[in-house]
Amino acid sequence: MDELKTIGDTTQFIVIKLGDEQYGINIKYIDNIVRMPHITRVPKVDPYLKGVINLRGEVVPVMSIRIKMGLPEDEFTKSSRIIIIKLETQGYIGIIVDEVKEVVTLDASQIEKVSYDSKDEKGNFISGVGKCEDGLISLLDLNMVVPEVS
Repeated sequence: MDELKTIGDTTQFIVIKLGDEQYGINIKYIDNIVRMPHITRVPKVDPYLKGVINLRGEVVPVMSIRIKMGLPEDEFTKSSRIIIIKLETQGYIGIIVDEVKEVVTLDASQIEKVSYDSKDEKGNFISGVGKCEDGLISLLDLNMVVPEVS
């Protein structure tokens, strides 16, 4: 999956906040955005997997993107949301975010690819940086952020 694939020459991203930082998620992967429901814990899973939720009769795993990225533990507020992501291989997974801000449309000239010097690609969660009026938005590479969940 190529995170920076464009339709025409623009791509829409949902801008989210994690702490003080803004991140963008390609809108084509977003199925739904829900307020924080009750999360049922699942024993013996990675710490970033918070549990599962029941979404219209379907059990959806939920992960903390903060913990996965090495940030401080989530603090749930009235702005906290779960974004339901639909990926070809993993199906649905929910990611907890501090806040959903807006949708931005970026064209290819506003997106800078990020290159890493390190051979360890496992910790590289950003595929590019988008430039818009509100500043810079780090564009998430969902292949690196979302684990293989079955």
